[in-house]
Amino acid sequence: MLKTYSGSCHCGAVRFEVDLDISAGTGKCNCAFCTKARLWTAKAAPENLRLLCEETELIDYRGNNPVAHHLFCRHCGIRPFEWVDVPNMSGARYYNINIACLDSVDVDELMSAPVTYFDGLNDNWGSTPADVRHL
Repeated sequence: MLKTYSGSCHCGAVRFEVDLDISAGTGKCNCAFCTKARLWTAKAAPENLRLLCEETELIDYRGNNPVAHHLFCRHCGIRPFEWVDVPNMSGARYYNINIACLDSVDVDELMSAPVTYFDGLNDNWGSTPADVRHL
């Protein structure tokens, strides 16, 4: 079931609301970028994310994956979410919400949600990496 969460970067310049179903699952990726950031995400449809600040507060970084837009706060450097364009496995644009940036998420809710691991390091997104202990 979708639930509305508020979220922000560390300094509060980037603020957003998002409708998520965390119980449907979260994700962790082993690509070089996500591993270094220790990113843990929940997927959201574009219509379920509402930016509550000016877009100019965000900086778009594009790494090795040409469809991933890693958005950072221009002040504190925290990455509250990213958007992934097509082509991708789902066939539609979506947002990966950094659950660490959700202001009111319940730890028990997170711990009971399933986690899917993605092998982005080997560009094999539909497979689970051989080792996920470090994610």
